[in-house]
Amino acid sequence: MKKLFIIILMITTTISCDDFEGWNIDTKKPAEVKPDFLLTSAQKNLFLRMTSNSVNYNIFKFFAQHWTATTYTDEANYDLRQRDVSGTFYVYHYRDILNDLQEAIRIIDEDPELTASEKDAHKGILEMVMVYSFHVLVDTYGDVPYSEALGGKDFLLPKYDDDKAIYDDLFNKIDAAISKLSAASNAFGTADMVYNGDTSQWIKFANTLKLRMALRIADADAGMAQTKANEAINGGIFDSAADNFNYPFGSTPNANPLWVALVESGRSDIIVSETFTDIINPLNDPRAPVYMRDNYSPYKGGPYGENNAFASYTHLGDVFHTPDLEGVLMSYEESLFMMAEAVERGFVAGDAAMYYNDAITASIEYWTGSDAGAAAYLAQPSVAYATAGANWKEKIGVQKWIALYAKGFEAWSSWRMLDYPAMVRPPVSDLPVPRRYLYGNDDPQINGPNYEAAAEAMGGDELDSRVFWDITGQGN
Repeated sequence: MKKLFIIILMITTTISCDDFEGWNIDTKKPAEVKPDFLLTSAQKNLFLRMTSNSVNYNIFKFFAQHWTATTYTDEANYDLRQRDVSGTFYVYHYRDILNDLQEAIRIIDEDPELTASEKDAHKGILEMVMVYSFHVLVDTYGDVPYSEALGGKDFLLPKYDDDKAIYDDLFNKIDAAISKLSAASNAFGTADMVYNGDTSQWIKFANTLKLRMALRIADADAGMAQTKANEAINGGIFDSAADNFNYPFGSTPNANPLWVALVESGRSDIIVSETFTDIINPLNDPRAPVYMRDNYSPYKGGPYGENNAFASYTHLGDVFHTPDLEGVLMSYEESLFMMAEAVERGFVAGDAAMYYNDAITASIEYWTGSDAGAAAYLAQPSVAYATAGANWKEKIGVQKWIALYAKGFEAWSSWRMLDYPAMVRPPVSDLPVPRRYLYGNDDPQINGPNYEAAAEAMGGDELDSRVFWDITGQGN
């Protein structure tokens, strides 16, 4: 017994408590993560959630009526409650994108090895991804948590800020980020999956997003819209497809989410909508064979929102069945359409028809690999700028919607801005295209007083309530 006591005493005197530090750490769940990893993760989550066709959170392609469903038609009839579509999309942005970016900024700020200009360059990239995410949230819901959204335990129940006030602040954040990005030529390197850390490309992205947001508010505040549009254009926007804001999806587990849904999961419940085929069929569009499979000739879209037999209607194009289809959230052709709109609104001088023609040509080149057929397409009276529609909103609105095929969020947003093309009401619900997502199903219980205040400010938590810039659309 005495010998055992001596052995125990020797062990306790030769091993201090400090020697046990790190023994109970789960190496698969690191307590500290490098900001590089946080940026990569946030970017992947952003593009995954925005390009997906999951009925659990992203039904923007239904809102744009590019696609429709077969068996399960609740979401195509604008039922956001059953699966809590709104709540899940909301959580993904705050939890998996914005929180990671905020944490990366904190780590960068505290890094003693980085110079002030290096910190600025890193933070400029992180802040621009944050601006994009918040812009999506405002455009989707209206009033959302912003000033208290990322406050951690200090703001467990954040208030919902006014949507216009958020936009005003996002414009300021874009300007601040551009100043930071100008301080260095590279940050994050290959951890930045979009531009490989090239700050000059991020400045182009910042200005192009600024132009998009400026045109969003054009009907609500024309003076501010013109000022911001000119600042963006003078600062330098996208001038080729090489500038596109895109993510390089690849093989599993980094495959495009459309491939995961359509091929890996073997689903056959998404088809092209009749709304889309009715518009594109008469136009002899060279993009049609890429957008859609030729299992029917002419293309035969499914009646939007109805129960449709998969085998009876046109299927999605082969390109959407490939794992490495890049995810694109903002593109060169969109920047050209925006320039045409800016000219028509009198914000800048220029030739709207030229930008319109260049936008369509750029879209055809992107989807088909060449501009073959672009001139003939543009020469048709139904496409030519002089004769395509009754007004510039119809001309740009219809062709921009076609170019934004499968980019549901922006196609829906463009429709809310320009009121074109005409949409149909799904037969089951007979509801018009929603103007916004509802707030999440749990919001009234979890954040009751703040939810109630936001719902009242929005004119009710309703599908037909409008974000502040959506004031002219007539609906459908």
